[in-house]
Amino acid sequence: MEKYKATPEGYMTVGEAAKKMGVTVRTLQYYDKEGLLSPSSESEGGRRLYTDKDVIKLYQILSLKHLGFSLDDIKNRLISLDTPTDVASALTEQATAIREKIENLSASLKEIETLKVEVLQMQSVDFKKYADIIVNLQMKNEFYWLIKHFDDKTLEHFRSHFDKDTGMEMMETITRLLDEAIKLQKDGVSPESEKGQSLAKEFWKMLMEFTGGDISILPVLMEMKNINGPDNEWAQKQAIANAFIEPALGAYFTTLGYNPLEEGEK
Repeated sequence: MEKYKATPEGYMTVGEAAKKMGVTVRTLQYYDKEGLLSPSSESEGGRRLYTDKDVIKLYQILSLKHLGFSLDDIKNRLISLDTPTDVASALTEQATAIREKIENLSASLKEIETLKVEVLQMQSVDFKKYADIIVNLQMKNEFYWLIKHFDDKTLEHFRSHFDKDTGMEMMETITRLLDEAIKLQKDGVSPESEKGQSLAKEFWKMLMEFTGGDISILPVLMEMKNINGPDNEWAQKQAIANAFIEPALGAYFTTLGYNPLEEGEK
């Protein structure tokens, strides 16, 4: 007498289903226990029986697991597969998840390749700077490459005074003021004019916010004008902007009656 009757037509045993999808029987038993994939039927002898529909659902689970989703996430993403529309919706959702994963992986690869370039340009191993560079790359901060030029004191100041949002706002302000200075320079506006002094006042205010009033950080920032970026345009842009900003600040300090930069050097 055979131990089990023949498998009903249209069904497969847990072993057959596992073999078909290249997983272990234990995996299918675990998915059943976790409520991810239960067999469609059970034989008189108590064997779990699966169908082709179960295999398709298993394919969904394995695909989502391969993409890095947790089992809880997969539970929430699984939908019924009773109609062609259901199947198409499942495939659409999987395609969307795959595209998102590809985009994230592409972004991560770009960040790694960029960090590698920065690491090779640095003179020593500095994991804090590496972390700062990665964070700024993830923030889409185009000035990430400046980090390797700052000393520990300056970087620690930035870490303690700026978060993601305020840091980006400050960089946007700096970029805007540099662009305005370049425009005024090209338009032939005098640094001592009302427009020039308005820019100087705002630029100095920005520097005080950027440094938190710590004048000792200013020399480090001033050296940024001699640094070139990966696009080889930073130093040129700085030179044009500073040709206007420096005399504008000089005139502004004259109206104040003292030069804060000179005071900071004492």
